[in-house]
This record gives sequence, C-alpha cells and structure tokens, in this order.
Amino acid sequence: MTETILVVNDQLNDFLPKSKKGKSIICTFNGNPSVKHLIESQGIPHTEIGQILVNDLSVDFNCKVHFGDSIEVFPASPQLDLLAGLYSNGNITFEPCFVLDNHLGKLATYLRIFGFDANYRNDIQDDELVEISSNADRILLTRDRQLLMHKTIRYGYWVRSIKPENQVTEIIHRFGLKELIAPFHRCLRCNISLQPVSKEAIAHKLEPLTKRYFDDFRICPECDQIYWKGSHYERMVRLIDRVLSNS
Repeated sequence: MTETILVVNDQLNDFLPKSKKGKSIICTFNGNPSVKHLIESQGIPHTEIGQILVNDLSVDFNCKVHFGDSIEVFPASPQLDLLAGLYSNGNITFEPCFVLDNHLGKLATYLRIFGFDANYRNDIQDDELVEISSNADRILLTRDRQLLMHKTIRYGYWVRSIKPENQVTEIIHRFGLKELIAPFHRCLRCNISLQPVSKEAIAHKLEPLTKRYFDDFRICPECDQIYWKGSHYERMVRLIDRVLSNS
C-alpha cells in the first residue's frame, strides 16, 4: 500500500465530504492507478476537471500515479476546456448540444427556450445516455455523479442546483454560452428548429382571439405545434432577462 497527496481546487469542493474540503488529501492505493481513477475515487467525475498537475507538470487522465506524487486538480471552465478540445482560440469548436437525464425535463425546456439543442426523453436510460453523449459529441447533463464517471464520456456536467432557472444559468456560465443564445427558434416539445408559417395556412387551428390579435407565427415541422408572441412569450422573455442578468 502506497500513498500520494491530492490537492483539490476549492471550486471542486461540491464533490468532497466536509472533512476533506480545503485540505490536502492523503490517498492510499495499490499498484500504479491512473490519475483519473485516483481522482474519481474521491467522488470527482473526470468531466468536472480542466487541468491536472503531477509534480507541477500538466498531465492527462492516463498518467500513472506513483508513491509520493503531488497532484493538483483544477475545475473545468471555458478557459481550461482548451485541454479537452471543446474550445479553440477562445471559440467553441462545435455548436453546443446536450443530452439530459430523465430528471432534468424542465431544464431541457429552458435550454430549448434559449435556442440550444437539448436531447431529452423522460424514459431515457443510463446506457442510452452514455451512447448518445459518446457517439454524438453531446454534453451530458445529469445529477448523477457516477454516470459522469463512465470512461467513454468526454463532455459532461454535474448540475448543482435543483431549481431549473438556476440550472440553466449554471449551464450558460459553465460553457460560456451567453453570446450563443438565440431564443424562440426551437420547438419546446420536439427540439426541432421552427419554421415561419403564414396565418392563412393555420387559421383553422387558431382560437378566435389568437387569430384576431396575432399575425406572426412559427410551426414545428415535426409535431405541428404552433408558436406566437402571446402571454407565454412574455413569460419566457422575463425568464431570459433574469438568467442573462445572473450569468
């Protein structure tokens, strides 16, 4: 049995028990485990880590740990995501898209309001979440830490808050998405991009007051849901304003 010293940045304290927060952690182990294994044994998913220093040298997750090593762990951020390939020269390398576990339905709706591609089903299972995230380069959002420790997950985030409005604020801040917000162009049911539609084409589907007071409509080509700037639109505008002011 050998040991090493692990120093965890304070921003990762959410994953540590109270007895280990803000302290150097002495980790004991057999053999030469990977630094990924050692860190995750403390409850920190690899998706939450932006940089690792072993004896002051930057390493990847495959680095083997040896007796007496000094390990420092820093949280993921839009800046440190350079190491993961999510960002390049300060710009995101692909349009951000997400897959969410079945406990985050309201967050999925909120992300769609902001214009982000959010894959969600209320019956989706863990193995399917892993497959979608791994094969489609979707960022996995979950409240399940263990799920994020799956070795094939490259991009993911453990959602801290239990309130959907705070959750979407978290996501925008964590991935630096404020400048990419494009609200009201995605179906809240299907996640499909909306298309303009003439009032005449859908007049038979509209309530009398809607037909009388509104002229600008969008429709989902998948489920035929119709959208217009009614009271629901005003509520969503207020939501967007609150989130942007807090991001």
